[in-house]
Amino acid sequence: MAERAAVVEVRTPEGVVFAWPLAGPVARFLAVAIDTAVILAAGGLGSRLLVGVAPLLADAATALTILLYFALWMGYGILLEGWNRGQTLGKRALGLRVIDIDGLRLGLGQVVVRNLLRAVDLLPGLYGVGGAACLLSPLGQRLGDIAAGTLVVRTRRTRAPDLTQAAAPSFNTLREHPALVARLRRNVSAREAAIALDAVLRRDRLEPRARVALFRDIATHLRGVARFPEAAVAALPDEQLVRAVVDVLFTRPGPRESAGNEGNGEDAETLKC
Repeated sequence: MAERAAVVEVRTPEGVVFAWPLAGPVARFLAVAIDTAVILAAGGLGSRLLVGVAPLLADAATALTILLYFALWMGYGILLEGWNRGQTLGKRALGLRVIDIDGLRLGLGQVVVRNLLRAVDLLPGLYGVGGAACLLSPLGQRLGDIAAGTLVVRTRRTRAPDLTQAAAPSFNTLREHPALVARLRRNVSAREAAIALDAVLRRDRLEPRARVALFRDIATHLRGVARFPEAAVAALPDEQLVRAVVDVLFTRPGPRESAGNEGNGEDAETLKC
């Protein structure tokens, strides 16, 4: 039997490495139990509705009930994992999440594959195949995870980061543009913000060329996420731009930002775009 890793390191395309603790079998089982209870409750309500048509469709009532539970079982996992960042209600309650094994954004196709193969993992009952696969896999993957290229990991409660080293080294010109700050906070995802923060905190441990290349790539990406006024970034090197963005993403708004965009016609118009 392969030795299971307690923590898995995921390297993003930007070269940043995140360490995720793998979900244990007990936590995964409890999450499945919660999800099953939710599905059974929803199926029970649906079955009651079918009772009304049972006299007319007596022969089809049982088949319709089976189809209802199958649709709920598949649709529940696909919808919640696809649109709730890899979390069903059970996974959220237990602090678990489905992630892409290569650090990419979890795709809908991956969610569909891992949920469709759940029918195989359930064989011959009580996740016999899936449980055996999890025990044999170093990463605790069932067959659906292996086929989809996904992992189930524990989420960690994050504390407010120490920004004494990440804050912009001088006056942050981005804060002179409240609409830009609002746009950054709206458009930059939590994952993108974490990558930028991690790069800033690790900058002194990077080789000079790697440091320049990393901040160039992150700055280029951020410029695509939010259009920057030329006056705000004209004199900012890539690294300082990233540090300035991290500063506005992870610190509280100043009085000028809290006042909104009143009187700033140019920024207000830009924010509407």
